[in-house]
Amino acid sequence: MIGKNSTVRETLKFKLDSLLEITRAINDNQPVEVLLSRFTHILCVRLKIGKVVLFKNNHNRWERILNAGVSPETIDHIDVEKELLPLSEITFTAWGGALLPGFDIVIPVYNNHLPIAYVLIGDIEEEMEGLSPVIKHLQFIQTISNIIIVAIENIRLFKESLQQEAFRKELELASQMQNMLIPGTQDLPNDRHIKMNAFYKPHFEVGGDYFDCIRLGPNEIGFCVADVSGKGMAAALLMSNFQATLRALFNSDITMENLLQKLNYRVTKSAQGEKFITLFIARYNYITRCLEYVNAGHPSALLYRTESGKMELLESSTVAMGMIDSLPCVNVHRTSINEHSLLLVYTDGMVEVMSDTHEGEIDSAFYILENAVKRFDHIEQILEDIIDTQHLRGTNEAIFDDITLLGLEFSA
Repeated sequence: MIGKNSTVRETLKFKLDSLLEITRAINDNQPVEVLLSRFTHILCVRLKIGKVVLFKNNHNRWERILNAGVSPETIDHIDVEKELLPLSEITFTAWGGALLPGFDIVIPVYNNHLPIAYVLIGDIEEEMEGLSPVIKHLQFIQTISNIIIVAIENIRLFKESLQQEAFRKELELASQMQNMLIPGTQDLPNDRHIKMNAFYKPHFEVGGDYFDCIRLGPNEIGFCVADVSGKGMAAALLMSNFQATLRALFNSDITMENLLQKLNYRVTKSAQGEKFITLFIARYNYITRCLEYVNAGHPSALLYRTESGKMELLESSTVAMGMIDSLPCVNVHRTSINEHSLLLVYTDGMVEVMSDTHEGEIDSAFYILENAVKRFDHIEQILEDIIDTQHLRGTNEAIFDDITLLGLEFSA
């Protein structure tokens, strides 16, 4: 009896020491490899368990992160979803009907009512004498398995949180850099010839919309509104590249035809057929009062001549940038601004948010924009009216794309 009690005490001490060892390793932030090594040592060396295999769920993909006492080839056939997921409790494979030859027991590990791991354990010697260590120490094996696997899951979640935080900071930096590429109110013309106002709202931290105004000479400006297909980081990177290209190419000497062909070439090389850019690009001469523009796959801009009450749609007649290797033609349009006029250019995110609000009626969206342009005499009033009525500054569930508005007011 004394010998039996001594053995029990030794076993109990071993289990407590093992739990303390594992707990210290976890508290010391030891890597997963170290935790698995301690786990294997306790089971295979100290408890003399012959076979230990551990499957863990990683983003709905089951991975074998441990196999001791068994070659990988002998367990490659195990289908976790088919053979293990139905097991929600400790299962003796010989009794439960599981098709797992060579293993005695399957221990499922759950977290928040979801299976995160399965531990398969068995003995090497099938005809060994005495009670199997798997059976003798089953409760302890289950306890230490839960501790180890939950610790490994916490390590994974912690690493992901660090990655997400790093990505969030990168997005913040990218957003700040992109905002530096977007002209501020103080950078837009506001003189006796022309007044310009704009509103820019990316759907995410960064976006694929872009607008710009470039001084081409003392009496001439160029301006552009563009929209990359898609949104997010990929669209923002392509748009940043486009902005640099546009500013390098757009000057008083280049023709609109040549400019569009060169832009298309650069976009095609950068996007490699995966994305395209729609744009409305124009230049305006204060002396000749000529507005020269190209609409390449972009929503129709609105030009309203306030004195005559005439509304014109500056519609698309050129292929969007990046859709084909070489533009078959560039349709350049010209119109004279001989009276006080208002021009509104926007991206399709503006149309989509209004269409969603009015049950998909695109015609209603155009009507709202036309009505806003006709209602006010000054461009800043028009933009403020659209922003306020469509709730663009706050949270609006109808917004699911980048939104850009660019308004120009031409003097009489």
